[in-house]
Amino acid sequence: MATDYFAGMKRPSIADGLDSPSSPNNPLAIRSNPLSTKLSSVLSASYADSDIRDALGLLDKRGIQNSAETRRQLRLDVQKEIIDSNGEIIREFGHVADQLKRIGATIAALNQGCEEMKRHISAAHQETAPVLEEASELLKQKEHVETKEQLLNAFKAHFILSEEDVSILTSTAEPVNDHFFAVLTRAKKIQNDCEILLGTENQRLGLEIMEQTSKNVNSAFQKLYRWIQREFKALNLENPQISSSIRRALRVLAERPSLFQSCLDFFAEAREQVLSDSFYTALTGTSANGDEDSSAKPIELVAHDPLRYVGDMLAWIHSATVSEREALEALFISDGDELAKGIQAGRENEPWNHMADEQDSSSNFDGLKALNDLTDRDVAGVARVLRQRIGQVIQSHEETIMAYKIANLLNFYRLTFSKLLGDDSILLDSLTTLEESALRQFRALMRDNVASLQGEAQTAPIDLGPPDFLQEGLKQLTAIMKTYETSFTAAESREADFESTLVESFDPYMKAAQGMVEAIQPPESAIFKINCLLAAISSLAPYKFTNQRVAKLQSFVAEHSKVLTEHQYSYFRSKSGLEPLLAALGPLTNSPEDIATISASEACKPEVLTQASQTLDDFLPSALMDAMENLKLLQSSKLIREITEEAAEKFCDDFEQVEEKLLAADESVEQNEGPAGSTQPLRALFPRTSGEIRVLLS
Repeated sequence: MATDYFAGMKRPSIADGLDSPSSPNNPLAIRSNPLSTKLSSVLSASYADSDIRDALGLLDKRGIQNSAETRRQLRLDVQKEIIDSNGEIIREFGHVADQLKRIGATIAALNQGCEEMKRHISAAHQETAPVLEEASELLKQKEHVETKEQLLNAFKAHFILSEEDVSILTSTAEPVNDHFFAVLTRAKKIQNDCEILLGTENQRLGLEIMEQTSKNVNSAFQKLYRWIQREFKALNLENPQISSSIRRALRVLAERPSLFQSCLDFFAEAREQVLSDSFYTALTGTSANGDEDSSAKPIELVAHDPLRYVGDMLAWIHSATVSEREALEALFISDGDELAKGIQAGRENEPWNHMADEQDSSSNFDGLKALNDLTDRDVAGVARVLRQRIGQVIQSHEETIMAYKIANLLNFYRLTFSKLLGDDSILLDSLTTLEESALRQFRALMRDNVASLQGEAQTAPIDLGPPDFLQEGLKQLTAIMKTYETSFTAAESREADFESTLVESFDPYMKAAQGMVEAIQPPESAIFKINCLLAAISSLAPYKFTNQRVAKLQSFVAEHSKVLTEHQYSYFRSKSGLEPLLAALGPLTNSPEDIATISASEACKPEVLTQASQTLDDFLPSALMDAMENLKLLQSSKLIREITEEAAEKFCDDFEQVEEKLLAADESVEQNEGPAGSTQPLRALFPRTSGEIRVLLS
């Protein structure tokens, strides 16, 4: 705790201040002004001042007691301590001054050494300046050389193939793998980039690089071409997983259309030989080398059945063609766009091929057409064997229906192969030729049959039915139409296409039957014709592709039916006894003059008219049955009834006219002679009415 140095002192109060010496009311104020001032200064001092507080803290640390002696000695002690401190400081500064002198001497020595070094450095700089300039120039030249070296390395890396890469491209000992294709791609890129070098001033470099690179690229394509040929020899198209490397090689080789086409030609020849050998094995059960194949049943075992034999051969070829096409599609068409791009690029690289393509309107690569052409070439050898075998079958069999069935079978497969291979193919041409040959054989056989019929004396059957040869011809025609119905001919052209068959297999028989009519008298001739026509219609009607011919035959039936209707009508007129009346009254009109002459006519005499009435009464009960009996040989009861009813209707119409004129004649006589006339009415002699006639003939 701080010592209270003013403990014995009395602090002035406000009351004391009133009588203090400094008071203006005090007469001693003026004389005691310094003391008053001091006192006021002391009293006005703030004990909270930091200096005073520090001073008091120092006094407290010294442990000084507040006494009069201490207060008197305090100033002296403080001043003494200050003097001692200042002396100590002066001594210390003396040491510092000595050190500074030594430092100054050291600095002077250093300055002298620096000056000496500056002189040596200046001299050395003057001596090394040319060397430094030369070194700087050399460094610049080095940097320039390094830049050129980098450019050269970059140029070599981009435009120059290494010996290893050249060996990969050209050496047959190196495999054709991904590395080969990568190097080939780089070489082709170098070829394209050489065009940039040709645009610079130094074209010699570009020409040399392009020449060397082109030589390497051509060697690479030759290597690739030979590799593909070797792969094709061992290629198994039945394997669904065909090597992707072959597909990639073909895409790349397409950039050389001449090599690509040559490769396809080689492939087609190889596949043609393979398929021909397979077809020979399927036919005989023995391979071309003489090895027997017990796994398959030889097709030639069914050679005794021509239709099955031909069908089995065509089915085998269809199956082989479909399999071949699917395999080739996986090999070529799966990357058709890439092949098209490669061939287009190759045409640009081979201007002679490009000029040839310009003369060909179909210069653009069509993957589907190329596939069809290649497949057709593969089966060309099989097509030749097929053409020979089926040709032998056609020529060695003389059955008319068999020839037509073979032609229809060939037509079916021709349409099938046209959808599979297109319209322009060797196989399709072979099938077309074979179909035409079968149809020629069919027509020849038909003409021979008709000629043999014409050479024999033919007479109409007693029942006036269709002759045997016509019935046999219609049976053949039915078999032909059943066969044709199963064909794949377009619906809109079926009838037109079958018309030629009708001309060969139907018209000759109808003409032969027509020739037999000359020896028959009517109405039997009309009955015979209608019977033949009805038999033909019955055979043709079930098939839609004969509608026009059936309609034509029905029109012929209608014409001949008119002849029979006229015959029945004549029968009704003659057997009913009305022929004299109809002959006499028919020319007369309804004029009064003509009506007046009826009563006096020969046909209307009482005895004649009475006889006609009696004849009519005798005829009417069985008239309809007797008339139908006249047509009993007609092989259509419906047609007999229709013809007879039509003739009876015409007879009833005539009877109405006779009745009307007889009534008119009676009225005329009654008007002239009166009701009491002596002449007997005509209606009394001929009492039948038209209503009765219609009832009896219905």
